[in-house]
Amino acid sequence: MSKSKKAIEVWKLTKRYGDLVAVNNLSLEIKNGEIFGLLGPNGAGKTTLISVLSTLLRPSSGNAKVNGYDVRKSASKVRSSIGLVFQDSILDLDLSALNNLDFHGRLYGMPKDLREKRIDELIKLVDLTDFKKKKVETFSGGMKRKLEIARGLMHNPSVLFLDEPTLGLDPKIRKNIWDYILDLRKKEKMTIFLTTHYMDEADFLCDRVSIIDKGKIIVSGTPKKLKGALKGDVVTIKMKNDREDIGRLIKKARSVKKFEIVDNQVVIYTTKAETKIAGYLAEIAKAKGIVDEILIHKPTLEDVFMHYTGREIGNG
Repeated sequence: MSKSKKAIEVWKLTKRYGDLVAVNNLSLEIKNGEIFGLLGPNGAGKTTLISVLSTLLRPSSGNAKVNGYDVRKSASKVRSSIGLVFQDSILDLDLSALNNLDFHGRLYGMPKDLREKRIDELIKLVDLTDFKKKKVETFSGGMKRKLEIARGLMHNPSVLFLDEPTLGLDPKIRKNIWDYILDLRKKEKMTIFLTTHYMDEADFLCDRVSIIDKGKIIVSGTPKKLKGALKGDVVTIKMKNDREDIGRLIKKARSVKKFEIVDNQVVIYTTKAETKIAGYLAEIAKAKGIVDEILIHKPTLEDVFMHYTGREIGNG
């Protein structure tokens, strides 16, 4: 294993599909032991970047290292040092949890005694001991996702890629998996590269996040730093009619640092918002605006995302 202090290093990486540039001259560093979150709308380049870093795709230009290994020259060493959990399940539903893990270990050439030891450790780690001999087809969505993560850990990787690990799961199961991922980092001492559409997930889990849009990273930092950079309060006014004219009217008449039009809403950045709401509503009434909903809150990662991309994360 390479002794690089960086788990992942990316230099001016580009990946093209014909005329489409999926990843555009991207550079990035991720420290050993870091939980790193990559946030972006559909089609932003997240999965393409993971595919290049895991050697499933070759870069068009630029390069990257994972665990100190060159993704172009040392693909087999990269693969042996990483775990990868896809958005879609690749478990064999006809096999038991135990047999799914055993099969994965065989693919990596693990000897029998090491496979058996590792399976026992992982089954306990993901709390599936009572279900290890049950067919995966009988598992709930949360149980399958836990087994997917265990499968990705079977060969004891140094870096684990999690591509939308809790997509479609209910909030309680999502929170359980969050706690499990944090426990995993602590016990396995690994680097975790996470993509997610859930801003609360990134905020809770990640030491650092980057927002990617149209193949480029547009901002990076800790969740706390990124939220703090917006300062003050955020007022979100969901409207039924012409939002842009109303936003401009509010900014002209009231103390507003900045306003944005995001989908069907006016987003206002200000201070002491609670003292200004009545004035905002008065301006909207003058313009014959129709308000569906008005919210006040401190900046969240969702606000950071909208600030830098001009749209909500679920929208391409």
